[in-house]
Amino acid sequence: MLLKSLCFYHSIQVKILPDYNEKRQQMRLTLGSEITIKLAGSSEQRSGHCKSISGAGISFIADQALPQGKAAEIHVFRSPQGPPVTAFIEIIRCTPATTHSFEIAAAIKSIKGC
Repeated sequence: MLLKSLCFYHSIQVKILPDYNEKRQQMRLTLGSEITIKLAGSSEQRSGHCKSISGAGISFIADQALPQGKAAEIHVFRSPQGPPVTAFIEIIRCTPATTHSFEIAAAIKSIKGC
């Protein structure tokens, strides 16, 4: 059911995170997908790497900090053969992951084409 809501269930490889104490309403799935990010009102495209995704949110690593509360459009590249999935998100949290990368959590507001 969750994967159908993400519109690309048939062509991704996922691994369910084994945290049985999870209190979230949506199951999280790990993805090893590349993503692109474009903040609302900007033409600059940034790149990132998806860590996990659910029906309600996404977690990814980016090389630049993104401002909390900002809207963005992302493209999740599930495979080289297929088209990317486009989603519209709101940045919830941005924390340093390393000296040159940031872990970003975002709420998925809508998925294009769903």
